[in-house]
Amino acid sequence: MIYYIFLQLFVKTTVLVIAASCLMGCSTSIKLAVPQTFKEQATMEHVDGARGNKMSMANFTTSRIKRGAHVSYPGWGRAYILENLVLQQIGLGMSGTTENEKARFHYELSDGKSTAEIYAHEKAVTKKTEYSVLNNNSFFGSFEKLEQYNYIFSAMIYGGTKPTSKVWELMMTNIYDRKAENDKNIFAYIKAGDNGLATNGSDTIYIKPLSIKKTEMANGKTGTLPFKLLSGYELSTSGGVIAIVDLIDRNVWFYNELDAEEKFNVSAIATAILARRVHNEQW
Repeated sequence: MIYYIFLQLFVKTTVLVIAASCLMGCSTSIKLAVPQTFKEQATMEHVDGARGNKMSMANFTTSRIKRGAHVSYPGWGRAYILENLVLQQIGLGMSGTTENEKARFHYELSDGKSTAEIYAHEKAVTKKTEYSVLNNNSFFGSFEKLEQYNYIFSAMIYGGTKPTSKVWELMMTNIYDRKAENDKNIFAYIKAGDNGLATNGSDTIYIKPLSIKKTEMANGKTGTLPFKLLSGYELSTSGGVIAIVDLIDRNVWFYNELDAEEKFNVSAIATAILARRVHNEQW
């Protein structure tokens, strides 16, 4: 067990040092790679105020985003009483931790002619097991093992470009369960990026995360990052990609063939993704 504690800390420290060095070398040149074929058939719109409390892009603007309390609080973790009776004989301790995080927000989106109201909620529950060396308060005295993670983001979109516009429901999730997946990797971590969809009962838009591994360095050369970084989200239907949300440069790429109502719906989904707080990608 002590071997695993030191091994995990060594690996984490090494990865962080390499990642920091790479990101410093990349400077601001890290960019989402929009497929050339899609780029030629799409229009990019920059989102001013992305991740703030008011956004605008092209002819779309949001009202001031009204936010409820963003709270994070501990829950009851497993005590591991029997396990500790054994582990304490060799100077180790074991405990379970649970953390809950919640946030909600509401805003209106308008294109100057039509308006929609968006109500959204986020919730994340993280469960970990912490192993520690007794009477050792140093940085190398403990490590945490991820056991379970559940993130749910849901939003209701009311209104649109027509009086008959249907209500859209947006749902995105990120779920990990060590026991259910029979995962033996002690270095498991919460993967960046959420999968989901938006539907009005008859039409469906699929949402999947986009990541980058290679990027342009400050010296103009191509560099490889030590791990993938979440860079955006792809929105698609059964007919193909209709939009890309760029989290790095805070842009939205719209497929040129979208009609006014489709573009309005995509804008509502994109702004909802960018307005999140629990999963607010800090680019």
